[in-house]
Amino acid sequence: MFSNFNIGFGCCQNTCCNTVSEQCCPEDPVYEAPIEKCIKKDYIHEVVHVVPIHTNVINNHIYKHSYVPEYTCSEENICTNVNECGFNNNL
Repeated sequence: MFSNFNIGFGCCQNTCCNTVSEQCCPEDPVYEAPIEKCIKKDYIHEVVHVVPIHTNVINNHIYKHSYVPEYTCSEENICTNVNECGFNNNL
């Protein structure tokens, strides 16, 4: 992969040059610390909640009482005997 590195300078492949020249020695690549990318994804989950609603109807029957007098009359006949004679009542 790196054999064609610096082609224009006439690089040697198997020997390393200790002197300054136009020839170069390919060096092992330097591995940098990895760059970590963070991708945030949002997922929306729709959760259906059933909320029971109960309506209780209370029917209040109100009885309003009124009082109307109803007059009645009765008649009674009695008899009383008055004896004014002088006879003995024990007869």
